[in-house]
Amino acid sequence: MDPAEASGDGTLRIGLILDNEGQGSFLNKAQLAAAKLAVQEINGAGGHKGRPVELLPESVGQDTAGQARALVDADADVVIGPTDSSRATAAIDVLSRSKILLISPANTAAGLSAYNSGGFYFRTAAADVAQGGALAKLALEGGAKRVAVIHEAGDYGQDVAESASSAVTSSGAETVATAEFTAGNAAAAVAQVKAAGPEVVIVVARGGAQGALSELHNAGISGEKLVLSDGAVRQYGAELGSKALSGARGILPGVFPSAHFQGELVAMDSGLKDMTFAAETYDAVNLAAIAAAAAEDDAGSSMAAWLTTVSGGFRAGVATAAVGGSAAGGSAAGGSVADFAECASYKECIDGLRAGRTPDYQGQSGAINFDANGDITSANYMVFTYGGDNRAELSGSQAVAKSG
Repeated sequence: MDPAEASGDGTLRIGLILDNEGQGSFLNKAQLAAAKLAVQEINGAGGHKGRPVELLPESVGQDTAGQARALVDADADVVIGPTDSSRATAAIDVLSRSKILLISPANTAAGLSAYNSGGFYFRTAAADVAQGGALAKLALEGGAKRVAVIHEAGDYGQDVAESASSAVTSSGAETVATAEFTAGNAAAAVAQVKAAGPEVVIVVARGGAQGALSELHNAGISGEKLVLSDGAVRQYGAELGSKALSGARGILPGVFPSAHFQGELVAMDSGLKDMTFAAETYDAVNLAAIAAAAAEDDAGSSMAAWLTTVSGGFRAGVATAAVGGSAAGGSAAGGSVADFAECASYKECIDGLRAGRTPDYQGQSGAINFDANGDITSANYMVFTYGGDNRAELSGSQAVAKSG
């Protein structure tokens, strides 16, 4: 996005689109606590241009376009959300027309990378396809050379399976079979996989995961021979046969929050039990505020113009942005090549700006490094290993660079 003319009113207003209802409603609490924490810390460091940053009152619902319109009416400059990828386009369409920045902490659908937002859509969560590299790494760690991929029908299954298969091949191993199944009907796909004689099978599934894993177990493919995508990872327990997953591994996106970060979140909400998407939300709020500081303007277009740079992403031709020395989205006097400095908090990043250095924000969710599509260019995953009771425990982590 090209540098923007300063057009904000001097008060940075942040809105939330919380779209989780029913069993997923717990996800709202983590995101709200993280947003409150980030705003509290930003204001503790002086706010934006000496004024407090405002977190607009939240509402919960699945009328995403309606929520977006309400936030436009409330003069939001940046909106954090939604959670569900299927609701992202409704928010993008409303907010981009009003030149309001949208950053989702949870959207993972691959197709959103190419959706036309006019440069106003970013996400601090990795696209689904990024996990292909992580799945391949797990599959090949023990020296396996023959890998099969079984995946559920649909965009998620097909996209992640293609990514994983490509990563396997790029690593010098062979994808001996790729088989598709529909939920509740995995027998034929399992037979195809078994006939190929793989050493490891990558399972890419969501709703149909349990049925596929049961069929694989019945076919003698179980335990350490299995690697599970994020949609297939859950606590199965007695729902699968005895030791069906013993030694199997799977991944979930993100990093496990530090004890300190968890404590700060609980201070925002003493009833908080789950931290899912908290780190990504916290980083989204901080990045927006840091971009506003770099641009010296709180307008959505100004933040969007700077967001990739302050995330540590695309850098070619960027000049140093010192507070008090540049126009919105422009460069400091002299146009010197940017002096980037890693920083882990709003205060640290602002201190760097005041010293004439351009922030490279390293967040609670890891490195961000937005690309031209608003996607993060490296992804972090938590690795879980299953015990004989078919229950998973955190056992490690992986970081993978975006391919392509």
